[in-house]
Amino acid sequence: MAGYLGLDKIVKAINIIKANGGIGASLYKLYRIDTLKVGTLVGEDVNGNKYYEDDKLMLGRNRWVVYHPKYGVDYDPSSVSAEWFGWLHHKTDQPPTKVPPKNYPWIAPFQENVTGTEDAYTPYTTTKPKIEAWVPPKKQ
Repeated sequence: MAGYLGLDKIVKAINIIKANGGIGASLYKLYRIDTLKVGTLVGEDVNGNKYYEDDKLMLGRNRWVVYHPKYGVDYDPSSVSAEWFGWLHHKTDQPPTKVPPKNYPWIAPFQENVTGTEDAYTPYTTTKPKIEAWVPPKKQ
C-alpha cells in the first residue's frame, strides 16, 4: 500500500538526508557533487578523496568518489590515483585497501594533472619567429 502512495520514496529520501548529515549537509553535498548517494566507505587515498560502494545500485553507478573538500567545486578527476581508478571502473573487484598495489622501483609517484593551473609547464622559445605580426601605421 505504501508503494502505491509513494510513501516508500519519501521514507527513502528522509533516510538519505539523515545519512548525509541533515538538510544543510545534504544541500552542500548536492552543490559539490550533484548527487546524494548512501554507500559504504571503502577507503581513502593520499589526497583525501573518499571512495564508496553500494551494490544495490546498477553496475557502473555503484562505485563513486567524493573529492576532498580542499578542491571545493573545482575538483579534477586526475586527482584519482591509478589504483583507485582501476577499482572505480571495475577493472578489479578488490580495492587497493585490501590488495595493495605492487611497488616497483621504476613507478613514478602519483601526480595530479596541472594543465590549466599556474603550475603547468610552459615552454619558451629562443628562435626568432618567421612571421611578424602586422602593426597598422599611425595616422599623422
